[in-house]
Amino acid sequence: MSRIGRHAVTVPAGVQVQLAGQTVSVKGPKGELKLTLVDEIEASVADNKIAVKPREDTRRGRMMWGMQRTLVNNLVTGVSKGFTRDLEINGVGYRAAVQGRALNLQLGYSHDVVYPIPAGIEIKCERPTAISISGADRQRVGQVAAEIRSFRPPEPYKGKGIKYSDETILRKEGKKK
Repeated sequence: MSRIGRHAVTVPAGVQVQLAGQTVSVKGPKGELKLTLVDEIEASVADNKIAVKPREDTRRGRMMWGMQRTLVNNLVTGVSKGFTRDLEINGVGYRAAVQGRALNLQLGYSHDVVYPIPAGIEIKCERPTAISISGADRQRVGQVAAEIRSFRPPEPYKGKGIKYSDETILRKEGKKK
């Protein structure tokens, strides 16, 4: 029995849920998201709760149960509160700025890296060394953060590069004389 899957997802006020076959559509103040559940899982909506359970007691049905419930929970949380991922830039002369619908990064290359901001994602730079990525879709927010981080991942000797704000860089000792 799935410990995560057996808990129903609570739908907050202001969020509407529609079930059409295997498709769950969630609409809220931050936007609208859809998810197609796998065939082994069925969902039901009753008194502001979404219950997810396997159709049959099969191995694959039990495996997908908790994951599908978490994906439905991410939809509900995304359209009500949204998700945010913060990045930090370390290094002399490294900085970021938002210009229109593009993120301009200066990362020590001979050229600036220009990253076009995808639809449904909002990027803010409060400081030149801090990037905040937010949106309703958790997967897309994480993917955009990973793509921006990949332009200059942190290196282990001086810690220069782009890192997640909650990431810890394992530092190595440099050469000895």
